[in-house]
Parts: sequence; C-alpha cells; structure tokens
Amino acid sequence: MSGDNDSGAELAGFDELMPGPTGRPLRDFPEPKKLSSHGPARIIALCNQKGGVGKTTTTISLGAALADYGRKVLVIDFDPQGALSAGLGMQSHDVPTVYDLLLGRETDPRKAVQATATKNLHLIPANIDLSAAEVHLVNEVAREHILARVLKPIVDDYDVILIDCQPSLGLLTVNALTAAHGVLIPLECEYFALRGVALLVETIDKVRDRLNPAVQLDGILATMYDARTLHSREVLERVVEVFGEKVLETVIGRTVKFPDASVAGAPITSFAPDHPAAAAYRQLARELIARGQVA
Repeated sequence: MSGDNDSGAELAGFDELMPGPTGRPLRDFPEPKKLSSHGPARIIALCNQKGGVGKTTTTISLGAALADYGRKVLVIDFDPQGALSAGLGMQSHDVPTVYDLLLGRETDPRKAVQATATKNLHLIPANIDLSAAEVHLVNEVAREHILARVLKPIVDDYDVILIDCQPSLGLLTVNALTAAHGVLIPLECEYFALRGVALLVETIDKVRDRLNPAVQLDGILATMYDARTLHSREVLERVVEVFGEKVLETVIGRTVKFPDASVAGAPITSFAPDHPAAAAYRQLARELIARGQVA
C-alpha cells in the first residue's frame, strides 16, 4: 500500500510541472551564482541564413540578460547592415570596427570595443564596409581563421562572446563558426524558416570536420512564437520532433516591444524590464548557464 502512495506522490509532483510550448515540463531555471573570476570566454555564434528570425534581437537581449547576471559579455556585430550596433544605440561610423580588425587596419581589438549603457556589456561594431570583407579576404592564407585570430587577445577579458552573424552562409559566417565553441540558431516559428535549418546544421558539421573540431550546436531557440496560431504550434512541434533536446526549453514570443526597443537603442531587459519578453530572455540566460554553455 505504501508503494502505491509513493507512486501517487511522484505523479502529483510531476503533474505540477505544466507542459511548456515545446511539450516538455516547463521549468524555471535557478538564479545563477555570481562568478569569482572572469574569462576565458566561451564564443557563441548566432546563425541562421534566413533573415528576420531574431538573431540580432537575441544577441542584444541575451547579452544584456547575461550581463545583468554578472557575466562580462562582448557582442560582435558581424553583419554589414549594422543592426546590432544600431539596436544598442552605439556609434558605428568614424570608429574602429570589426572590418578594420579583419583587414588588419587596426591590430588591437580593444581599441574597437565600446562600452554600452548596460553594465558588463561591450560591443565591437560594424557598418556597411563589412560587405566588402569577403572580397578582400578571399585570397588570404587561412582566411576562415581570421576572426579567431582577431579575438584571441581579448578572449580572457570576457565570460561570453556573442557573434551576430549575417543571414548568409558565406565566408563571414564560416569565420564566425570557425572562431566559435558553440552555435545558437534562432528559428522563427514559421514553415519557410524551418526549411533552411538542415542546410545550416550541415554547414556546422562541415566546419567541425574541416576547420574547427570544437564547435557544437548549443541549441535551437524558437522565436516569434504565437501560441494562438496552429501554424506556430505545429512548426515548434516539428522542430522538437526532429531536433529533440537540442531545442531550448525557453521560447521567445512575438511582440511589438522588440522593434520599439530597437528604435530606443536599448535591450528589452532595460527598455521594458517587466514585459514577458524580458522575462523570456532572462530565462534563456539562466537556461544556457544551467546547461553549462555559459559560465
């Protein structure tokens, strides 16, 4: 009889964990412990060759959330559109940029680093000049490793470095994957966004085989999720079916607050700290720390 009671207690405890959007029990990840020291950084590339899936928003908001938890964070704008720099309200013209570092016009990466309005969050900016980088680098020796060499002097200064990649699988993205320890794929909960993920995973596998054996897929982050639509729910269900535990439990909902925050040049965590979107990115930061993908 006592065995039946124990079983019932276990089931009751399990029932209290309501299923989240991914179909798994919805957990609240613990508040991370403070770090006694900083560095070396784990480098994470945020990639997806489809545009408009939330890469830049995630880089800004995740970076700010990690910084709020006491992590020293560097975000790198690796997209010629310069959306990351603009989204943080930072200067990207008439200052040293990642383009200058790649071409060797500036040899000290610390001179390109800018402190943002968020404590512990720093930026290396980019602008339209970066669009010429692939042409200039194509004849360079070990051209896929240039970003890794650029970052080497400052890796010990940070706990995490986030690279906001352009929507392409060209030489710049390959550089980011070659420099990275992990890859985070923001994936819009929309059918056409789902189609390209297999190609991106294949590219990551090729980079691991040929250029960077250490790189791994940290996770797939569902973005722009709308639980009211059957389409969103079906796409997320399909992603979990294919990628299983690689799909992060945190899901980012669709909201107009993100473009509002971008216009204000501030992370969602400071622009609207009490909004569910800010809470979601704080949960994402806690989940990555709990999974051991960030210190």
